Amino acid sequence: MEESKSLRVVNKDLVVEENATELLEAQAHIFSHIYSYVNSGALKCAAQLGILETIHSHGKPMPLSHLVSSLPVHHSKAPFVYRIMRILVHAGFFRLEKIDGEEEGYVLTLASKLLLKDNPFTMAPFLPVILHPILTSLWDPLSTWFQNDDPTPFDTAHGMKFWDYTVLHPDISQKFNESMASDARLATRMVIERCKGVFEGLESLVDVGGGTGTMAKAIAKEFPSMECTVFDQPHVVADLQGSNNLKYVGGDMFDSIPSAEAVLLKSVLHDWTDEECVRILERCKHAIGTRNGSKGKVIIVEMMISENDDEVDQVSTQAKLCFDMMMMTMFNGKERSEKEWAQIISGAGFKNYKISHLLGFRSVIEVFP
Repeated sequence: MEESKSLRVVNKDLVVEENATELLEAQAHIFSHIYSYVNSGALKCAAQLGILETIHSHGKPMPLSHLVSSLPVHHSKAPFVYRIMRILVHAGFFRLEKIDGEEEGYVLTLASKLLLKDNPFTMAPFLPVILHPILTSLWDPLSTWFQNDDPTPFDTAHGMKFWDYTVLHPDISQKFNESMASDARLATRMVIERCKGVFEGLESLVDVGGGTGTMAKAIAKEFPSMECTVFDQPHVVADLQGSNNLKYVGGDMFDSIPSAEAVLLKSVLHDWTDEECVRILERCKHAIGTRNGSKGKVIIVEMMISENDDEVDQVSTQAKLCFDMMMMTMFNGKERSEKEWAQIISGAGFKNYKISHLLGFRSVIEVFP
């Protein structure tokens, strides 16, 4: 009885010591994170209903009534469209603008324009992949995974590695490749515009884990005298046809990588452990050989986490940390700091590297033997 009374006093003291406003702010902070998946679900729903394309096609601010009548929604659900739009306006995917008088209409923001299906740099393919139940289900067994010896939460949830799952489920493999291709289009544009010097003077390049060849195609077009090779798993490149200075080769990067003056690794190493990254880089080192002298190099396009990132750009920091958690749950990989990059680069026997922070939350790392 005395113990219970003591606990009540302690709890009361804790409440009294805290500022009531701060407590309420803390509660709101907790709720906003517990329910953060609501934003993702609302965005996926908007894309599936065609809300983005409908507003874009309208060509001017679109009133709610006009939007509702243009969507494939049951008449009983019409009043709920406003609720979806309200949270996505708050999240920065739409904006309200005056039309005339007091009426307002919805317009797209830069973020929602990047989700339009016909945008050459569209990120729309990410929605059905990252928000697919096979991935959203990984968070439920996360605490279980911490207590067992499974390599990844994906193994815990599905009984196999992600890559094995994609072989057995071609539809998921296709969606994943489409999302990687969409990401590569924007990344390629930025790499060529801002880091063109990285590729100038190279006679040959192999894009390891290049998927369907989105980035290699753009590089081959920009540098027609460069021989480009897309190297990926045999089932990924089996039906793909090369042209001019571009070809496709199937294989396993842990066994060997086709010889070239430069090896490109875009969003590959973050899928793997440090030990596996060292093995991959060792194969890259062998691929560029010594015959190319000082010109041979490995070009890594990846994120780089810094201790003071949050002071510079909280949005980019959040994106990096979310990617890091996805790498942990899907592949047992991770996003790395410069110190961690330096360790695996030197561990693979390379002598020097150069970092260019010119791609938003990604960086270009040139690695030299």
